[in-house]
Amino acid sequence: MFNNTHLNPTRLAVMKKLMNFAGKTADAASAQSGIEEALLNYETALNASDTHNVMAVFAPDGVFMAPNNPSAVGTDAIRAAYNGIFQAITFDTELTVEEVVQVAPHWAFVRTNSKGHVTVNAIKQRVPDANHELFIFQKGTDDAWKIARYSFATTNPLP
Repeated sequence: MFNNTHLNPTRLAVMKKLMNFAGKTADAASAQSGIEEALLNYETALNASDTHNVMAVFAPDGVFMAPNNPSAVGTDAIRAAYNGIFQAITFDTELTVEEVVQVAPHWAFVRTNSKGHVTVNAIKQRVPDANHELFIFQKGTDDAWKIARYSFATTNPLP
């Protein structure tokens, strides 16, 4: 898991797009904070091509649903998917949280947008990358929010 001292507080503040509710509970604020920290850890691991730390933010029975690929279900399949992705491309991207909705004490969904670039490693070509993402988070027995389901799609115009 990431050590909080490695997190850039300025980047975390920029990444957060907190929804302002009148009377927002401390539990809801804590959930949102924990989820946003997990997303920042995911973003950091993605940009570092770090499968180990990507796996640290996924639930053991998580599901990763990338476009044009079968769902990767469970730790081994998700690890293999990210190893393949990191062999093919290198990320330089930023996630922006658009909404966090806690639907139960241990469940929340999150909508994000990301933009930046990826480098196609085989040809060393850097290209724009932009997506919208949907995450479903589950709070584990250790009180940490983990990615239970994740799917995304490009928002770049078709060529």
